[in-house]
Amino acid sequence: MANLKAVRERIVSVQNTQQITKAMKMVSAAKLRRAQQAIQQMRPYANKLNEMLRNILSNLGAEANTSFGVERPVKKACIVVVTSNRGLCGAFNTNVIKSAIATIESKYAEVQKEGNLTILPIGKRGYDVFRKRYADCTIIKDYVELFNDLSFEHVSAVSRRLMDAFEQGEYDAIEVSYGRFKNAATQYPETEQWLPVPKMEITNGNSAKADYIFEPGMQSLLQTLVPNILQTSFHKYLLDTHASEHGARMTAMDKATENANDLLKDLRLSYNKARQEAITGEILEIVGGAAALESA
Repeated sequence: MANLKAVRERIVSVQNTQQITKAMKMVSAAKLRRAQQAIQQMRPYANKLNEMLRNILSNLGAEANTSFGVERPVKKACIVVVTSNRGLCGAFNTNVIKSAIATIESKYAEVQKEGNLTILPIGKRGYDVFRKRYADCTIIKDYVELFNDLSFEHVSAVSRRLMDAFEQGEYDAIEVSYGRFKNAATQYPETEQWLPVPKMEITNGNSAKADYIFEPGMQSLLQTLVPNILQTSFHKYLLDTHASEHGARMTAMDKATENANDLLKDLRLSYNKARQEAITGEILEIVGGAAALESA
């Protein structure tokens, strides 16, 4: 009977867990629709602006006088790591963190060794990992809770601070590790160079100089256009990660619900077997007792 009671309690526990995973899946699905709509509306616009910016800086060269495209020897660098605030979303956060660590160890190992690497985590999961793993680096924890408000105005405060730091020479390179959203089941961890603006590769077959017409003037337009494009690009990183988080959590909770179903089947089978064994044992005891009375 003790075994039957333990199995019954286990069944109830799994059923309660299944109800939680179902609820979390539904909540993530509702949030995913809004997040997916936001990134799908933003991505084409941001990608086109970013492509145009890279094209301008690559073709105009010294004529395009903007500090955000100036490449200099990397002595000080900043890595922005965008993760979620909560877990229960599979390996999503782990993959983004691994992408950031791989970039640090392969590209900025010397910078880290000299103590000139700064890490700006957005999201609690990334902050918890990097404050322990890279305790010797400068950790900016001012924007850990940034996901509480993903409006363009709120996010622009971070991108503007990083852009000012790059212009003032505090950083020679800024890279962003984030989760690129494809669909609810697929997210890609990526690390992209944000500053300086990477140049487009011009092959021999496409070496013609682009002919742009600037109104009212090239410099006045670039002074306004370049910061806005960079802020839009940075905003896209967060929207991508936000949609990826909910997609990954919805998928993880769906799998957890399926696993709970499989576990319940096994537990119910074990419960029925144990109950049958208990009943058989009781019958044997009754028959044995009756036989003993008859023989007496």
